[in-house]
Amino acid sequence: MKYNLLSVGADAKTKKGVNSGYLTGILYLAPAMESGFEVCPSRSAGCTTACLFTAGHGAYPKVKEARIRKTQFLMKNRADFLSVLKSDIAILVIEANNKGLKPCVRLNGTSDLGWESMAKEIMEAFPDVQFYDYTKVLTRMLRYCDGKFPANYHLTFSRSESNWDDCIKVLAKGGNVAAVFSKDLPGDHIGYTVVDGDVNDLRFNDPRNVIVGLKAKGKARKDDSGFVILA
Repeated sequence: MKYNLLSVGADAKTKKGVNSGYLTGILYLAPAMESGFEVCPSRSAGCTTACLFTAGHGAYPKVKEARIRKTQFLMKNRADFLSVLKSDIAILVIEANNKGLKPCVRLNGTSDLGWESMAKEIMEAFPDVQFYDYTKVLTRMLRYCDGKFPANYHLTFSRSESNWDDCIKVLAKGGNVAAVFSKDLPGDHIGYTVVDGDVNDLRFNDPRNVIVGLKAKGKARKDDSGFVILA
């Protein structure tokens, strides 16, 4: 099936979700200010340098150019962008049903936009689709922890080298925090269980109040900012 905005089954991690019964569609935009528009308002220096924009397919110039075009499309013509996005999600639902899988969508593959406020109608239009994202925006995450998000939208907070106090607030609220480790994942970190976030990308299936461990990828392997936890 042809998708205009979503990437479906194009990376190793989301392919792993098929083994758990899910077909995943991810919207990859150009992060930070790569497109001329800021889409990661709470990014740190470390996460900007280590961004997954530099890993996998995202490292190729043509892929970067396509993501920049998508981001500019969203920012300059939101109504048409959302119309195309809805069409893509509808196609994903059909493909998932045909394959006996459950559809799920990650709208911030390489961005951190507040879709719950800027396009809440997307979640409302597809109540049987599980939406999920990572975020570094504390206010978003705390609203999620307080049950103020659409029922089918799950958030995981992302640790950086400069937001550990925010991570503690999220954990205290019962939320989950994703953290990047340099080597093998520990069984626990500062008293919280660490689950392997590289097994698949289905964060909505994680237990509550855990640290989601991710192995350093791309430029993150050479990080010295503190963004990557030295294991």
